[in-house]
Amino acid sequence: MAEARQLDAPQYDAIVIGAGFAGLYQLHCLREMGLSATVLEAGSDVGGTWYWNRYPGARTDSPANVYQFLFSDELVTEWQWSERFPSQPETERYLRWVADRLDLRRDIQFNQRVTRAIWSAESACWMVDTEDGTQLSARFVVSCMGPLSKPVIPGIDGQDEFGGTIVHTSLWPKDDIPLAGKRVAVIGTGATGIQVIQTIAPEVAELTVFQRTANYTIPMKNYPYTDAEPLTVRREELRNRTRETFGGFDFDIEQRLWADVDPAERLANMERLYAEGNLALWVGSFAEQLMEPEANEEVSEFVKEKIRARIDDPVLREKLIPDDHGFGTHRVPLETGYYEAFARDNVQLIDVHEEPIVSLTANAIKTTQQEIPVDVVICATGFDAVTGALTNIDVRGRDNRSLADVWGQDIRSAIGMQLHGFPNLFLTSTPLSPAGAFCNAPTCVQHSVEWISECIGYVLNRGSAIEATAELEAAWVAHHDETANATLIAKTASWYTGANIEGKSNRLIGYPGGIPAYVEACDQVKENGYEGFLIS
Repeated sequence: MAEARQLDAPQYDAIVIGAGFAGLYQLHCLREMGLSATVLEAGSDVGGTWYWNRYPGARTDSPANVYQFLFSDELVTEWQWSERFPSQPETERYLRWVADRLDLRRDIQFNQRVTRAIWSAESACWMVDTEDGTQLSARFVVSCMGPLSKPVIPGIDGQDEFGGTIVHTSLWPKDDIPLAGKRVAVIGTGATGIQVIQTIAPEVAELTVFQRTANYTIPMKNYPYTDAEPLTVRREELRNRTRETFGGFDFDIEQRLWADVDPAERLANMERLYAEGNLALWVGSFAEQLMEPEANEEVSEFVKEKIRARIDDPVLREKLIPDDHGFGTHRVPLETGYYEAFARDNVQLIDVHEEPIVSLTANAIKTTQQEIPVDVVICATGFDAVTGALTNIDVRGRDNRSLADVWGQDIRSAIGMQLHGFPNLFLTSTPLSPAGAFCNAPTCVQHSVEWISECIGYVLNRGSAIEATAELEAAWVAHHDETANATLIAKTASWYTGANIEGKSNRLIGYPGGIPAYVEACDQVKENGYEGFLIS
């Protein structure tokens, strides 16, 4: 560990890590409060997820009307979205525009990857180091790194021998990778893999898809916006609506009980939600389908039938139908022509359970059954979700407590905003909050940033540091677990439960109680003078 640095006073009131949705808004709020703040961003520009994930076919799966900042009339009315589900380039342009519109760049330090953050009890501030040796200090640190920002790159024997290109989707280069006419392998068929596969299948010479888990999907209903359509949005009404719905969208879960609705009407309801071409069938239908096996089986079979109807080849159909989990217990991707891609002569699907990857050679992927020539290997292999970005930094709190060690033993938080033992460290998109997995991201990060900003203002009027008590943290973990264990999601192995990372604590990573319950819990803490936190 670096030598302790003695300071007369911290350089900033706050250091924000990350310049995506959360980081940009956090900087804006801190500046509106009259505080000094800087953002440390590993990339060369703003955008967060939409800076790093520039792979072919990348686009949002939340509609543009809710996938934007809703705190400002000007931002809503001045920006014109081109389509219902914006592509990566458009979303990145939007975030760049916001940074310019709010004059945020002057307080953002680009190409600064944080490597260490150490709490100094003597100075009551955080000492922060970056990869290039820059050292900074601040009273508060706010982590605004996204929940899916630490990629998992598979360790395949022979990578050093491979003469082609290997790339993880979240590390796609700005200058792109030419794929036309190439022999390409895609490893992974989650939400990202699906977007890549359906996009590149028509242009590559040969496409080999390696699948571990078949997924339920919903066809995306995308369409261009007219010039006037986004301007009809009533910002305040939409902002309130997104905080009143379970998933932070402008639609909500069904209020009727599943058992009280006859099967014919339930089927009609599923048909209607499926046809909407968004995530409403997942987080806008009956709550029981994510809690009760019988209800889940009904919707699972409904979606399976929709998939079956699109695949003529019976062998392929069997491979592409999920058989190890129920609908909604894994992340549900939206797709456009995904299943039709596999009907192409240049596309083949390999089930890695039947035919595992053995190694890479100079110009091929070797499986247990064959050697497949490839020029480009695309790893759509996911992330060390929610915790990985922070545990990749050497974060040490009170008494040299290591965050990596704490979460290595047990993933926990206090209302998804702080951790016991880490004064003045605030978290967004973190464990045991809806933003960790189960929320339209802009809805949740805007709420978190506003709560954090108000809390910082409260602390600065009363002391110099705030820390969640062990009692509050334990109470929130218990509430989270009680809520989570009532769901089928918590009983299903996925990145939601840390199952994709060897040795990771087995706990549902996101709070599944819905946005209204979470907002109410956070409001109650605030209204009670931040009860459960110690201010010194």
